Amino acid sequence: MNFEEYAAKRDVLGPAGVPIPKGIVCKSSQDVSDAIAKIGPGVIKAQVPSGKRGKAGGIKFAKTPEQGAAESAKIFGMSIAGYEVKQVLVEQACEIAREFYAAVLIDVASRSPVVLFSTEGGMDIEEVAEKNPKAIRRHVVGVKHGFGKPEAQALLKGLDLGTSADKVADLLAQLYAIFDAKDAELVEINPLALLKDGNVVALDCKFVLDDSSASRQSELAAAASPPKMTELESKGADAGLKFIQLDGNVGVLANGAGLTMTTMDVIDHFGGRPANFLEIGGEAYTKSEIALDLVLSNPGVKSLVINFCGAFARTDVMADGVVKAWQKLKPKVPVFFSIHGTGSDEAVKLVRNELGFEPYDLMEDAVKAAVEAAR
Repeated sequence: MNFEEYAAKRDVLGPAGVPIPKGIVCKSSQDVSDAIAKIGPGVIKAQVPSGKRGKAGGIKFAKTPEQGAAESAKIFGMSIAGYEVKQVLVEQACEIAREFYAAVLIDVASRSPVVLFSTEGGMDIEEVAEKNPKAIRRHVVGVKHGFGKPEAQALLKGLDLGTSADKVADLLAQLYAIFDAKDAELVEINPLALLKDGNVVALDCKFVLDDSSASRQSELAAAASPPKMTELESKGADAGLKFIQLDGNVGVLANGAGLTMTTMDVIDHFGGRPANFLEIGGEAYTKSEIALDLVLSNPGVKSLVINFCGAFARTDVMADGVVKAWQKLKPKVPVFFSIHGTGSDEAVKLVRNELGFEPYDLMEDAVKAAVEAAR
């Protein structure tokens, strides 16, 4: 779950004691004019759950209410990463001495949280990593040990932070505490600004909440930005199915998220392009007709792989649902089955007798055939 900047600051950083600028959320140019009149010269920032807003023209500066109204008029209604800008955050301008980068995220290699810090803030961290990787310091966190001020001080050792070193160390410890307590996937501040008065302030914040923690973090999850969905994805969500539409041409229907991802990887391995993610494990097999219709409604789909592997779940029960859905929808797209596991003998006979399709002995062969058919 992604958060817009204002929500990340209001609901995450602020309550944790992280210093943030005074800001006002505005929904019109008149609101922006009033905000500038109230807080003085400020920064007008488009509020969308996406980065690179500055490069897209979504960040402007204004010294007067009139200038604020004029500049914000250029931002409202613009599209950034597919999101329409409907509101902006007006924040009090700060006198910046230096800009840093700070973040906590999951390190895939170590399967642990990692704290990142760089003195080269205010720019894309990807560019910093490419041009000067040594400028980014990393501390992989042992979750049992945690990350506090001593670890933060060790991470910052040798950097020329002057009198701000202690405040930056405190803030890094705060960020990890937030990451841990809020079930985050990412907490990022860029830039973390050292002001001319010596204070350290979070000028921006990107916060991503782990989707699976929504029940534990229900109040926080309610502040997340609604996911950007296609019409088919919205239809799937309404039916209780996790459907993700992609730009490929090979449709995928499998039981279980892991098997679905594996099938997609194999499609890619053989030179194809998956057209969707959709799994019908668990009770979702009872929604086979809806699931099949979702996959086939994607205009890019030229072939379909149906891959079932049963352990506790019976493949013949899943196949029965798909067979009935196929008979009702009567699609013309070529389909390639792979069925293994509990109930597979019955499932193979069902598909063969009812639909006239012969399931493949190997998943790889079914995928190869689907990729070839989609070309």
